[in-house]
Amino acid sequence: MKGYFITGTDTEIGKTTITAGLTHALQACGVRVAPVKALAAGVEPNGLNEDVARLHAAQTLGLTPEDICPLVLKEACAPHIAALLEGHAIDRTALLAAIRATAERGDMALVEGVGGFRVPLVPGWDTADLAADLQLPVILVVGLRLGCINHALLTAEAVRSRGLRLAGWVANIVDAAMPHVSDNLAALADGLAAPCWGHVPRLPDPTPAAVAAHLSISP
Repeated sequence: MKGYFITGTDTEIGKTTITAGLTHALQACGVRVAPVKALAAGVEPNGLNEDVARLHAAQTLGLTPEDICPLVLKEACAPHIAALLEGHAIDRTALLAAIRATAERGDMALVEGVGGFRVPLVPGWDTADLAADLQLPVILVVGLRLGCINHALLTAEAVRSRGLRLAGWVANIVDAAMPHVSDNLAALADGLAAPCWGHVPRLPDPTPAAVAAHLSISP
């Protein structure tokens, strides 16, 4: 597989928004991108998952929502709990095979995890293990808010402890009122020791194109 694994410092910090923006930016460079949401938890009244819909709208390969996300769980909670509520366990082999099948449809895959880097999936296997199974370099989305430096450095440590390369990081403003942003960015740059792929402000309409305008990809 050629591509990247997209993880974040926490849940609800904009991983999907950044993944959609990266998809748009790479496609603008002529790269056929296959965005993948490894799995998702939570559906809207229309039966769709919001993150899957956002990635589906960003891609140009003709992928279906089912191609993009092979496993959508109904309850918006930790995946292993959502699966338990639905009466089944997450199948590691089947999930990896489905991710790889979609990844092969493009020149490059952007595989987005769920929540932070170490979210349980089944006993003995979490999203960090999923990233290690795929052997993709990692892009870390840092949600800029109080506490983000600690969360980012711990995540980077966990990524590297699994023999994975931290290819880059993206700063995404979560708290629009966060003070000392420039000082936080400087501390992140120093501590993460990886290229910064962009600093995305709070956007009134965070479309893939609008997000891509704030990204600088450094493969």
